[in-house]
Amino acid sequence: MSIKPWTGMVSVDDTALAVTDTGGSGRVIVYLNGGYASQTTWRRVIADLGDGYRHITYDERARGKSKRSADYSFEGAVRDITAVLAARGVERAILAGWSYGALLSWYWAERNPDRTDGLVTVDAAPSGLTGPEGEARIRKLFHRMRFVLPLASLFGLAGRMSAAQHAEVGIDANRYAAAAVPLLEQLTCPVRFVLATGNSLGSEDGEMEKTRASLAPVLAHNPNVKVSAKVASNHSTIMRKDWRAVAEAIREVAAVRGHAVS
Repeated sequence: MSIKPWTGMVSVDDTALAVTDTGGSGRVIVYLNGGYASQTTWRRVIADLGDGYRHITYDERARGKSKRSADYSFEGAVRDITAVLAARGVERAILAGWSYGALLSWYWAERNPDRTDGLVTVDAAPSGLTGPEGEARIRKLFHRMRFVLPLASLFGLAGRMSAAQHAEVGIDANRYAAAAVPLLEQLTCPVRFVLATGNSLGSEDGEMEKTRASLAPVLAHNPNVKVSAKVASNHSTIMRKDWRAVAEAIREVAAVRGHAVS
């Protein structure tokens, strides 16, 4: 059955999320954004894949065109995936996530294995800054950025949140990332990683490569998890410069399930 294109707001908890569904009758791909980004991040990937797939994007709470909330927790963001799928009548999907969005996809897939056709992870790894020192570092970074965040939000690079709220999103995400190795080792769906090189905003020299190395035990223990590509761009530019590699990873996952789309 072919679904008509749809754009609108989906109510969840105390907020509403801006959702875009391209419709069609192809495999469903749900795209999950970086922690402070908007759904526009995925436009190049979607254009590359074309209309053989049904693409669903949305803005997380207080990002893009979505409304503010009293809850910006990681668990709230995981619930939002379920709410969006329910609103669009989707039972099964491939989840593609960049950075924070990738972490969300891992935890949603672990809790909903029968609904997950596969995962594509764009430059995220099961490691994070935790403990008092790590948390203090994240809070310091966003405190320094407090005056530019409102402007950055206009360009889909930050949320409509305070610097302290941005920091708590980052701290929450790092905790979940650091605990994710056992989860990734047990996933039964096909998982493909597209990894960048170099650093990201707020990281120190070599830190991101050390973080990516945390994926090694997962690759060794779970044959469902593979690296599709490692590209030249860094964490911040990968969606702008290497969208073709991300699109190809999505095609790989679709093909593994025996439903390749040309």
